[in-house]
Amino acid sequence: MDVFEAIMNRRSIRKFTDAPISDETMHDVLEAGMMAPSAGNAQPWQFVIVDAPEKLAACKELNPYAAMAAKAPAGILVCGDTSLEKFPGFWAQDCSAAIQNILLAIHAKGLGAVWTGIYPVEERVAGFQKEFGLPENVVPLALIVMGEPAQQPTAESRYRQDRVHRNGWQG
Repeated sequence: MDVFEAIMNRRSIRKFTDAPISDETMHDVLEAGMMAPSAGNAQPWQFVIVDAPEKLAACKELNPYAAMAAKAPAGILVCGDTSLEKFPGFWAQDCSAAIQNILLAIHAKGLGAVWTGIYPVEERVAGFQKEFGLPENVVPLALIVMGEPAQQPTAESRYRQDRVHRNGWQG
């Protein structure tokens, strides 16, 4: 799959079949995530694979926008490890770049996924830290819910010329 095709056609998937995700596929998408750029090449990410049905079901209680996790075969909890940062505060950008790589890799594998946000909502952060036993320096940024798609949303261009500025802000 061409990178432009992947970018233009990837959509958020919220309905999944119950087909499991292989260890090989999980490895491949996490490896793609770890190829993301990061400030100072610090790579301050940590990933928790979530495939236990009870853990997936718990996610919907921690984040109302992750309700589909209860019916998905897997998820990836993407976290920033502040102890690995070279430039404090950039972990969220670094982990967001990893998430985009993971989403594109999942799509390239013929699977579907949705990015559900956790950080900076304090009660979500605390809930995921507790549920998954995360150390204090590991901050959950997002839960990527993934699986074989049970829906096929279409993609339309989102390009907006009114959002493009050259050499400064020009109304």
